[in-house]
Amino acid sequence: MQRRLPFLALLALSTTALAQTQTQTPAPATDPNLYLEDIHGARALDTVKRWNARSLAALEAKPGYARYRQRALDLLQADRQIATPDLILGDQVLNLWQDKTNVRGLWRVASLAAFTSGKPVWRTLIDVDALGKAEGKSWVWKGATCRSPSYDRCMVALSNGGGDAVEMREFDIPSGKFVADGFVVPSFKTGLNWAGPDALYVATDFGAGSLTKSGYPRMVKRWQRGTPLAAATVVTSATQDDVGIETSVFTEGARRYALVSRNVDFFHSTRSHVADDGRLVPSPLPDDAEINAVLDGRLIATLASDWKGVPSGSVVDYAIADVLAGRAPTIERVLVPTATQAVEQVDSSKSVLWVKMLDDVSGRLVSLTRAADGVWTQGVVALPTASTIHLDATAGKDDVAFAMVESFLSPPALYAVRPGAKPVTVDTLPARFDASTMQVDQRFATSKDGTKIPYFLVRKKGTTGPVPALVHAYGGFRNAQTPTYLVDQPYRSGPAGLFWVEEGNAFVLANIRGGGEYGPRWHQMPLRENRQKAYDDLHAVGDDLVRTGVSAKRKIAVSGRSNGGLLVGVAMEQRPDLYGAVVMGSPLLDMQRYSHLSAGASWIGEYGDPDTPADWAFISRYSPYQNLKRGVTYPTPFIYTSTEDDRVHPGHARKFAARLEAYGDPFFYYENPEGGHAAGADKIEDAKRAALVTVYLNTQLGGAVNR
Repeated sequence: MQRRLPFLALLALSTTALAQTQTQTPAPATDPNLYLEDIHGARALDTVKRWNARSLAALEAKPGYARYRQRALDLLQADRQIATPDLILGDQVLNLWQDKTNVRGLWRVASLAAFTSGKPVWRTLIDVDALGKAEGKSWVWKGATCRSPSYDRCMVALSNGGGDAVEMREFDIPSGKFVADGFVVPSFKTGLNWAGPDALYVATDFGAGSLTKSGYPRMVKRWQRGTPLAAATVVTSATQDDVGIETSVFTEGARRYALVSRNVDFFHSTRSHVADDGRLVPSPLPDDAEINAVLDGRLIATLASDWKGVPSGSVVDYAIADVLAGRAPTIERVLVPTATQAVEQVDSSKSVLWVKMLDDVSGRLVSLTRAADGVWTQGVVALPTASTIHLDATAGKDDVAFAMVESFLSPPALYAVRPGAKPVTVDTLPARFDASTMQVDQRFATSKDGTKIPYFLVRKKGTTGPVPALVHAYGGFRNAQTPTYLVDQPYRSGPAGLFWVEEGNAFVLANIRGGGEYGPRWHQMPLRENRQKAYDDLHAVGDDLVRTGVSAKRKIAVSGRSNGGLLVGVAMEQRPDLYGAVVMGSPLLDMQRYSHLSAGASWIGEYGDPDTPADWAFISRYSPYQNLKRGVTYPTPFIYTSTEDDRVHPGHARKFAARLEAYGDPFFYYENPEGGHAAGADKIEDAKRAALVTVYLNTQLGGAVNR
């Protein structure tokens, strides 16, 4: 089947779009820190450099920093790694390989048969480091969208500095070269799919009038080879008030199934099938359903709300041919999860549907096949229990899928799975640390409204008495937080969690509402005016750690990135009595301005619209930038972001730091010059951040080794 990039336009605005949005909506003139929204402004960067210099000088001088950084780098760049199947194209496997020599990576190809046997012979297609050096760019790999069934050409996406904006170029796999006079789409948050062997569906910045008010592509065009992009023909358009528009293309053999989605907000889209003659035929699905895959000409989707007697969270399907012919399709139930289960990912191979699920936040993988009478039969793949499962890739010409399995204490292992057969181990990593001294417990805290909130607790065996605890959480956008090997957790500050546990402290992963741990309802409970429920959940976990003697007040650190950065920003202000440290990564903090900064306009469905008085009434109760008060003893936060974060504007972090400074409150601040929303373009930068976080925690909480 055709593989495609996610809709990057939903993630961030371009510089042009950002400028348009900010011009349309002037910021409050009373804010003295507005200059910090000028991303590359000289005054703003001078302030950032001052904070960086002061914070790095203090943290890098702390005991153990150099040792932590080197060990983190050794762990993250270990020679022994698992080559993941990033894409399966026919009988080929594509992979991006990164190590200490190839920091930005080698994009390479091997045969599917050799890969499955565990003995692949790789052929390098693109050396990303060498390409960047030759072109004078800081290229970061962002994936590829490849055409099928020929499996010979791909549109590769490269970001200069790691942001979401990508330049897309056509690449020929057999020759291992970029295509001379091939398709090229200039840098933007472009949505792109193959419309045929010599045509693309493109949603990008086509110039004046081509963006929505939010700054995203307003139109999809079909671009034929041999013609300029400016001559591409419009397929359809969104309205100025929509968030944006995108296409999805699924292939089965030579048959291509295309859909267009007009995104009303982050969670609602009106979708239409594209008929062979170019007609747009509406899909009968509700606008909050998630499109997953196509199998045997049937569209597979997951419901976010109850529909036609089918409960939310269920997987359903219908025959695309019926819709295109103007017939009302029969909606079939493919899988209905229980109250403790959630569907996380759905994909198809040649004749099998694969569903990755959670059951009380523990992973499971099932295979489903459809009989002629429309009945789906389910089989559970015998993978290790009490683990996190990642469905890495599926094959379009065979019924094989690849699943990575890991837990906090078990290193990742890659399996090739087939329906009804015992999984075959393709590769497994050796242990990176001594897990025999540690234990993991799953516990449940009780939130303010009585809801049971699960969390995982990792600490050394035999630990008694309260110890410092690091709690990581997210709580938004239906993104579940599941256990991963303590070595490689870049969004949780990498190996910092491992160092923390090894030295006698506690690491906690909290599964608060807003994520997808228990399906759509778990996500929907704290939306908009109910946002406080997510914050109450986090506080409940912290209070439970104190109540059960795991930790003590002011000995608990909270960590979060992006929406999680908002979460911990609220936490430090609402419960300064409970938390003693705050790791605030790529954060949303000025919720009065968020919808006018970078990608913020697309998140109104999650938070509400601050420009609407009724919405601002509830947003204003928790917005960290507006609720910071003079004279309160807050925990000293460690704030980090990236200058090139074009998803969550660095102005959030900057302005919050500036207000702390104006109030005389201490803080640590580090803004990486590149790296995009990940705040790190490679593992060297991830290792540095892990060391900074570790010495920061030791400084603020004492750390078990320093007690």
